[in-house]
Amino acid sequence: MAIRQCAIYGKGGIGKSTTTQNLVAGLAELGKKVMIVGCDPKADSTRLILHAKAQNTIMQMAADAGSVEDLELEDVLKVGYGNIKCVESGGPEPGVGCAGRGVITAINFLEEEGAYDEDLDFVFYDVLGDVVCGGFAMPIRENKAQEIYIVCSGEMMAMYAANNISKGIVKYASSGSVRLAGLICNSRNTAREDELIIELARQLGTQMIHFVPRDNVVQRAEIRRMTVIEYDPKAKQAQEYRDLALKIIENKNFVIPTPITMDALEDLLMDFGLLDEEDESIIGKTAVQEVALAA
Repeated sequence: MAIRQCAIYGKGGIGKSTTTQNLVAGLAELGKKVMIVGCDPKADSTRLILHAKAQNTIMQMAADAGSVEDLELEDVLKVGYGNIKCVESGGPEPGVGCAGRGVITAINFLEEEGAYDEDLDFVFYDVLGDVVCGGFAMPIRENKAQEIYIVCSGEMMAMYAANNISKGIVKYASSGSVRLAGLICNSRNTAREDELIIELARQLGTQMIHFVPRDNVVQRAEIRRMTVIEYDPKAKQAQEYRDLALKIIENKNFVIPTPITMDALEDLLMDFGLLDEEDESIIGKTAVQEVALAA
């Protein structure tokens, strides 16, 4: 059976890396063989699986060794909880060079060195923020990942990012097999959040594959550099990640999305009472000026 290659995108800070690692722990518990490829210069995509602050990256080790050709697969690939294989692409020092090149270099190196073993069931690319250009778009642009999952919430900018990423998928879908596989709502406890993301998914032509409720056990596990499934397997939140893992295993709903306009997104928020109808008279007015106008 072919390896299912999945990329996780979403707004910066939405919880992509946390969601990915907890999801992958659920897949491993279900007997799936998985590899995570961290595509973020912060190199925090594997810390909960390896119980580490940050894994040494391909770019860092290549710089130390002289070039990427001087590396061996065992130098960069580590095995953690549930026999999950872990790799971090890394990038240059902040302010120097293009971090997206680290993603390109890493994926090419892994392919050349035979990391995509036939025994693997899944490869997950945990990608920086909502960047869908340059090297960070490689999982989409080069058809490395066929299934794209977008982590979002009921916050406006998280929804905006989901819509923007969908535009990137549309751009490359016509020339390859990349498809949107669903939205994962990582709850921020906003009003009517699950209903809102279900409706956003409908308008994008996809599904909300799972609603992950907010729970402080996630933070407690993270402090210990562990996934919830490993830290507290009987916790209700652990079951949420197992449910998400099972839904991804069973998922066959892969679509070319239908992005919406900014006006349509604002209309959606107004329909759910989360955004007041635009009042041109308040644009650019400070709080003091608003009080004066109301007097």
